[in-house]
Amino acid sequence: MHKSKSGWLSGLVVAGALMASIGSAAAADQIRIGIANFGEHPQLNASIDGFKKALAAGGYVEGKDVVYSESHTNFDASLVPQMIAKLQAENPKLMYTITTPVSQIAKKALAGSGITIVFSAVTDPVAAKLVPSWEAGDAGMTGATDLQDVAAVMAFTKKLLPNAKRLGVPYNPGEANDVALLDKIKAAAPAAGFEVVAVGVDNVNDIQQRIASLAGKADVIYTPASNLLQPAIAAVSAAARQAGIPIVNSDDGAVRKGVVPASFAVNYEQVGMNAGKIAVEILKGADPKTIAPSRPAYEDHFPLISKSAMKAFGIELPADLANCGCIVD
Repeated sequence: MHKSKSGWLSGLVVAGALMASIGSAAAADQIRIGIANFGEHPQLNASIDGFKKALAAGGYVEGKDVVYSESHTNFDASLVPQMIAKLQAENPKLMYTITTPVSQIAKKALAGSGITIVFSAVTDPVAAKLVPSWEAGDAGMTGATDLQDVAAVMAFTKKLLPNAKRLGVPYNPGEANDVALLDKIKAAAPAAGFEVVAVGVDNVNDIQQRIASLAGKADVIYTPASNLLQPAIAAVSAAARQAGIPIVNSDDGAVRKGVVPASFAVNYEQVGMNAGKIAVEILKGADPKTIAPSRPAYEDHFPLISKSAMKAFGIELPADLANCGCIVD
């Protein structure tokens, strides 16, 4: 006995509706996470990669258990509130905020929303008023810092430039990260045999002039993980070369490109993984207030030296570092 054409069609309609229902249920079961980034940069992008890897390792596979909405403002702080509002409108269970400015604005914008915030690429979350102390998170917020071991940075700098005594540190006075790190550098400098010469830079258009002002006053420049300075590191390096001052950078990307001679850097993928592990705890029911912000371990730092940039800056590689396994062309 043959079924009528209308019977077959009815069956197809029912089957299609059933599959659509199953698909909708699967989509509804997925956890949505908003990712609010300040701008496209190798360090910040690496922190996103690390975050997703940690989520996947914790049982939250992208496309299956979790879906991400990513956005950035190309380092324009005035657009951050709009970005946060857009991500909030998608009703995420959690928001991953990258850098201090983005995290500060998100904390204020999402207060009382029920959306938990996990931050990363924040140097000092206590100074930035994101958490009450290094021992605990805040209501609905905690995360992973990129706080560098400044004593280790200066020890490496002394190995690279044994005769250097004056450490030039450009920083953005308007960024809590920069100010907090400068305070830590000043505290650690005497034991490392350095005098700190700080110079404020609050506008990229002032970089050449401010770096030039360090000529004759600094033997080496350390450029921190500043949201103003790192995207403009090529301009910082050009001004430093003109002033005859070598650079040790907080990001290895510029070293790999031969832009600056050396770096002693935090691994930002690991920073992102630290944040991702915290996110997994929260998604499984932990209270952010009970989770202290994480700090990179000493092993999460690594040196890198560019032979071509060393030559361009007129620096000879010390014998102590000849076999460090940290040299690129």
